[in-house]
Amino acid sequence: MMRAVIFDLDGVLVSTDHFHYKAWKQIADRLNIPFDEDVNNRLRGVSRMESLDIILSGASDKQFTDDQKQSLAEEKNTVYRKFLEQLSPADILPGVTETLEGLKVKGVAAAVGSSSKNARFILEQVGLLDWFAVIVDGNQISRSKPDSEVFLLAASQLECDASECLVVEDAVAGVQAGVHAGMKVAAVGDAVNSKEATYTLQRIDHLLKLI
Repeated sequence: MMRAVIFDLDGVLVSTDHFHYKAWKQIADRLNIPFDEDVNNRLRGVSRMESLDIILSGASDKQFTDDQKQSLAEEKNTVYRKFLEQLSPADILPGVTETLEGLKVKGVAAAVGSSSKNARFILEQVGLLDWFAVIVDGNQISRSKPDSEVFLLAASQLECDASECLVVEDAVAGVQAGVHAGMKVAAVGDAVNSKEATYTLQRIDHLLKLI
């Protein structure tokens, strides 16, 4: 029996990919580092500092100190947070509110497991914050997906066994994290092509049929 559903944030509940892209591209362009959608796709589900390392790997002729990297990461977050201020309930992805309402009726706890350090701010901006019993984000973990830390911590805070949790993910790395945690995983979006997912969903509200 599933006692809890742990949702990834970006691409599952709300889409902020375009804001990430614009913020990272602004940094990359200033540094004359190539940055396009292919590079951006490699950043999905990855922490801010790891994302920065991926971008900077495109500048083999330049070296950056740890202090410079930290400054660049903070600059990106400042730009990104400015974009996030534009978010509203209209940015909640289709079917999400109906899914959360359905889980509440069934008595199934809802949680968020995200690598983003801005998760609470995003959820507050779109009006979803109060739907979740537990929110684990990048401020509480030291290892990004595909490491299972974020989901195991969420399960612990929910006081559930991993086997009682279902993860909803749109990134392959997130699917792997859920599987490594010993949880069932429902894939949406780009992750539906993952062979490791337990279920694939064409619509997020189809999740209610699995509970």
